[in-house]
Amino acid sequence: MAKELDTDRIERLLAALLIQTMRGASQREKVLQLSLAGFTNVEIANLLDTSAQTVANYMWEARKGKTKKK
Repeated sequence: MAKELDTDRIERLLAALLIQTMRGASQREKVLQLSLAGFTNVEIANLLDTSAQTVANYMWEARKGKTKKK
């Protein structure tokens, strides 16, 4: 149980560092980077103080944009 709490804390710290380094980035860019880091839509929404639906929309737009470019 303690190891799980430590892992959760480390993940939150890493997310906070990632967000801090992206200070001038748009919310969309932050969503994409956090997703690449393995966070779920709900986790990203909580970190960025937005809704999971907003995160899902950004992810959908990113996927849609990639398929159009091919």
